Amino acid sequence: MDIGIISKRYARALMSFARQHQAEDRLYEECKTLVSSYQAEPALRKVLENPLLPREEKLKLICTAAVGDAVPSEQLVRFIELVLSHHRENYLQFMCLTYIEMYRKLKHVAVAKLTTTVPLTKEMEEKISALSGRRLHASMELRTVVDPAIEGGFIFDINDYRLDASVAAQIRRIKRQFIEKNKKIV
Repeated sequence: MDIGIISKRYARALMSFARQHQAEDRLYEECKTLVSSYQAEPALRKVLENPLLPREEKLKLICTAAVGDAVPSEQLVRFIELVLSHHRENYLQFMCLTYIEMYRKLKHVAVAKLTTTVPLTKEMEEKISALSGRRLHASMELRTVVDPAIEGGFIFDINDYRLDASVAAQIRRIKRQFIEKNKKIV
């Protein structure tokens, strides 16, 4: 079967189950943490795919990756048990990513990344988040990144759009224009 089909089916079932128990917000946070654990530790997938590792150990490992030392939600534990009982643990990351996407559509959550050369104050982050959230009629999840390579200005990625007002991008544009203009002269 296709990874996308499997992950969508399980994510849809998880969303339905979470909405029945009013736990979609908590599951959203747990799935985000689990996905970031997968990204931070690529060996996690290999360990979970190991057939010699008992199911109980896999359950503990996944719960730890999702919530750390805290107690996982009952809905998460039941979902993981379902995934493990059907031997679909190698699709778990994709299921979580699909659930996150479904949650964001359901709750009108926009995701943005702001890249600057210097760190922003918390006040400025909140202001940017509020302004862009009002503009999109959605709640915002803003992540800031400091990258001195852009040499000034900022890069604002929101959902699938990019506003590149960095000095580095402007220099590249000027250079490209200069080269095009000189090609016509010669």
